[in-house]
Amino acid sequence: MTKSEELQNLCKEKGIRMIDFKMTDLDGRWRHITIPVERFNEDIFKYGIGFDGSNYGYAPVEKSDMVFIPDPTTAVIDPFVEIPTLTMCGDVCVIGEENKPFDQYPRNVSLRAMEYMRGQGIADEMLIGPEFEFHLFDNVSYTVTLQRNSFTVDTRQAEWNSGNEVPQNAGFQVPSGGGYHIAPPHDVAYNLRSKMCILLEEWGIDVKYHHHEVGGSGQMEIEVELGDMVDMADKTMIIKYVIRNAAVQEGKTATFMPKPLYKEAGNGMHVHMLLKKDGKPIFYDKEGYSGLSRTAHYFMGGLLKHVASLCAFTNPSTNSFKRLVPGFEAPVTVGYATSNRSAVIRIPAYAKSPETKRFELRNPDATSNPYYAYAAILMAGIDGIRNQIDPSKCGWGPYDFNLYDLSEEEQANIESLPKSLEEALDALEKDHDYLTAGGVFPERLIEIWLERKRKECLEISKIPSPVEFKKYYDL
Repeated sequence: MTKSEELQNLCKEKGIRMIDFKMTDLDGRWRHITIPVERFNEDIFKYGIGFDGSNYGYAPVEKSDMVFIPDPTTAVIDPFVEIPTLTMCGDVCVIGEENKPFDQYPRNVSLRAMEYMRGQGIADEMLIGPEFEFHLFDNVSYTVTLQRNSFTVDTRQAEWNSGNEVPQNAGFQVPSGGGYHIAPPHDVAYNLRSKMCILLEEWGIDVKYHHHEVGGSGQMEIEVELGDMVDMADKTMIIKYVIRNAAVQEGKTATFMPKPLYKEAGNGMHVHMLLKKDGKPIFYDKEGYSGLSRTAHYFMGGLLKHVASLCAFTNPSTNSFKRLVPGFEAPVTVGYATSNRSAVIRIPAYAKSPETKRFELRNPDATSNPYYAYAAILMAGIDGIRNQIDPSKCGWGPYDFNLYDLSEEEQANIESLPKSLEEALDALEKDHDYLTAGGVFPERLIEIWLERKRKECLEISKIPSPVEFKKYYDL
């Protein structure tokens, strides 16, 4: 029985009426196209579904016709639509005598990164585990016009609502910065997060845990178990989709913006990672610093060497760098250490066994396109292994002390992360050979990314902000 026949039988069993295909655009947003179940057959997996790639940010208009080839292993019933619908992710190809994988498509980039790693004989598996931080609000409004530039968010749990003299105010507001692991009744979103996790489990995603995060004004976290890099990129898209839609169903709104609120903790997407070869972990060495092997140290060395240019893909929004500031458990310096949340690479002390020994990269956030971000992380690590970049010899640590408590003189001697998206883009322009190695990231993709993001930076830089009125209106 073919996969198409299996899925058709599932459609009959579950009363499926629509087949939905979800594709990822350049920025990392899902787009989709839907067909009636009656049009679903084996040819779909061979010839695909045609669409206009220029509207996704990829190809020029004159060469924009592309086809989407669904991956039947990703098929799942979408829980958020009224009409019973089977949804699938997949890959994008350019049209020719034989359809060829489109080299800029995010999923294809991540697949090539894995192939490159295996071709170098470094490892067979790249396992990653992202942490998903997000804010949950009751409502949000924003506008950018010639005469008005503003945003407003609200959640009844925020301490700014503590003085509201209304019947529904029960007095359990959460102080700013006081939300970490807070229990009900303060944790008003507990049931909703549990619902989100159940939906994720039903979608085939193994949830590690969920909890309220530091930000008192509705900051949440869901962490998942480690998994294959490409599969986890797929799941990252699914997780964001589930969280947003589950929130909407409850009359709430969820955002992964790195810094939605001034003077509150921002939303990161810390990425835990380890490599395996022949089924065995290669990051563990009982005698190494913090139990890490030389290979793991070289991988970290590659990340630290290229972290400035990495930020162009792992932190690709102007808002990203409002999070990467001192005082909110976000990294600002280039370095590594054990159990140190002020370092950009943290080695969890609790992960002691060979199978769990790993480290996390703390600067990424969920405004990134996960396929590009995870692939870039892997390519930086591979470069570190190939060139035996020792992070200790390069002066990047280990920093087993609070990097936020350094004097200005001491801080000046430690390399910093980019302070803006513009700085990250400049770094990417100068330093991207490690990404284009083996043809993993096409040079044209780097060019498009730089052009697109610089235009974005320029546009945002021209817009007056409310704080500028506060500072300068009466001068």
